Amino acid sequence: MSERHDVLIVGGGLVGASLAIALDRLGLDVGLLEASPAGELPAVFDQRNLSFAAATVNALTALGVMQKLAMAPGPIRRIHVSRAGDFGRVQLDAADYDRPWFGQVVVARDFGQALEARLQELPRLHRYRPMRFLGLGEVVEGYRQVRVADEAGERELQARLVVGADGTSSGVRAALGIEVDRHDFQQTLFVARVRSQRAPDGSAWERFTDTGPTALLPRGDRHFGCVHGVARDQADAVMALDDAAWLQRLQGALGWRAGRLLESGPRSAYPLIQVLARALAGQRTVLLGNAAQTIHPLGAQGFNLGLRDALTLAELLEDAHGDAGSDALLQAYVARREEDRRQTVAFSGGLARLTSNPAPLLRPLRSLGLVAAQRASVQSMLVGGAMGFRGDVPRLCRGEAA
Repeated sequence: MSERHDVLIVGGGLVGASLAIALDRLGLDVGLLEASPAGELPAVFDQRNLSFAAATVNALTALGVMQKLAMAPGPIRRIHVSRAGDFGRVQLDAADYDRPWFGQVVVARDFGQALEARLQELPRLHRYRPMRFLGLGEVVEGYRQVRVADEAGERELQARLVVGADGTSSGVRAALGIEVDRHDFQQTLFVARVRSQRAPDGSAWERFTDTGPTALLPRGDRHFGCVHGVARDQADAVMALDDAAWLQRLQGALGWRAGRLLESGPRSAYPLIQVLARALAGQRTVLLGNAAQTIHPLGAQGFNLGLRDALTLAELLEDAHGDAGSDALLQAYVARREEDRRQTVAFSGGLARLTSNPAPLLRPLRSLGLVAAQRASVQSMLVGGAMGFRGDVPRLCRGEAA
């Protein structure tokens, strides 16, 4: 006899776990299929730095996750953006918008532990771990069949709605036969924790170059989260640098805005490849987060966008009071996510292409764009998008109570 759920979430990472928490208050029968065994966090919860937009902080606070963080997040109060070789810059200050901050920086591993602590408080949630997704079966009597496997062998689960939150190489997306549009930026992003002679004061620095962005994000532990984009063919050489040469490279890219860089933690490297699913839903199945869109990290919108996916779905399920996987609900989900998804993908991908293009004729255009971005009307639009208030914003992102 197969096990049945209202909603079965495939993937226990950032978005999948967040969705499980959001659905708990609805009284639905929810299953969470996780590749990692109990007591072990998924690999995605590493030492990289996550920049939570204000809308994301609102939602995760309402869901009781932010309160579980072991380390205080680092507030982003000011943002400074420039490009090497171009004149002009963008400077944003949250105080100018009567806000204490634009967003907060959280270490992914700390966030993973906070999510796990919150998941353990959900007695109704059925967690399958470790378990592998094998494929999708037919729809029988309103339930989608799902083939899975654990140490005991293959088995079958059933759900009125199957949620693919299983990352860029989504098995659920492949099982649906949904094709993707892929763009390789030919860049690799390095991530590390660095210490400077000046402690973080709430300022975030982003510097564009021909080979990608370099940024310092203020963490809550008196360190900065550093990201550094390099051309793909330089990645092996950069990884081989000793700490002194690595810090010298960062100093050259960033200048002295945060003072002298003194120390770096281990480096991790991630190829930058945009992957966009050509459809977001199939029969009783929907894609969220990186399974739906893996975007360039410029602007730090990837998880923020994925969380808005999850919360929009949760909101529709709350308002539906009926069949969790109906065609009407999935059509409404796709329609509600269209504007936010399109604008966020266009912003991150378009800006990445423009700022890393070394063509001399583009320099004056980019410089004029940076100057124009200092205008109040343009800044307000940029700030609204960066804070996560774009498109049809889920209620929890607006700060409404859970």
